[in-house]
Parts: sequence; structure tokens; C-alpha cells
Amino acid sequence: MSPGVGKTYEMLRAARRRKAEGEDVVVGVVETHGRRETESLLRGLEVMARQPIDYKARVLMEFDLDGAIARRPDLLLVDEYAHSNAPGSRHPKRWQDVEEILTAGIDVWTTLNVQHLESLSDVVLRITGVRQRETVPDIALSNADDI
Repeated sequence: MSPGVGKTYEMLRAARRRKAEGEDVVVGVVETHGRRETESLLRGLEVMARQPIDYKARVLMEFDLDGAIARRPDLLLVDEYAHSNAPGSRHPKRWQDVEEILTAGIDVWTTLNVQHLESLSDVVLRITGVRQRETVPDIALSNADDI
């Protein structure tokens, strides 16, 4: 998928249905990009606080991996799978956070833009003229039950 096509929106809609069915659903991290329609879907869902990380005289707000694992929901939403974590985080990439969460026995839903797949980086560069900085190795998708 591509940016702005509704991946996060649809993930939140589906998560709300799961919650209505009685599943323990928690939003670990979601980027609404200021879209009101997407923000409105967060109402009624438990949204974890972000963890402050000091970096170059700034405070970056990042996903709280330890908090998510300690909370142990049935389903955790972790937006933007290819995201590069702030320096000082346990893992350089969010997909590595997701691997740790899955190992802890927690189901995860996430979002990914197709141009972030490592095997497509040369194709994306050739078509767009832009090299993607944030990529996900194809093997990271091997544990997915559904794409």
C-alpha cells in the first residue's frame, strides 16, 4: 500500500470491531497525521502513552515497548512497521519491536507501505528516483498470519 490510502484508518476500524466482540485491544502507537476521521476512531480504545527519549537536546516521543509487553493485550496495534526508532531505543527499527512483542505471545496488527519492502528497494528507486531509508527485510513478514 501507499501513504494516505487508509491503512491506519482500516486497522482502527477492524480493531474497534474486535473490541466490540470482547477482545482486549490496545493501541501501542498510531500516527493519525492529523486526520480527524482517523483520530475519531481512537475514541473508546485504550491508547498507550509514548515513552520520552532524549536525543540531541530534544525529546522524541516513541513507542513504549516495555509497557506494551507488560500490558499483555490480546491484540496490540503498532502503526508504521518500517519506522526507524530514536537512537537509544532497544531496537533500531519498529519491526524489531514487533518481533519481540510476537515472541512474548501478543498478537500484533501493523501497517506497511509496499515501497518499504527491502526486496523492492531497487524497483522503487528506479520508478520514483527516491531511495527508501526505512526498509523492512522480507523475512520479517514470514510470521504474518495475514497480509
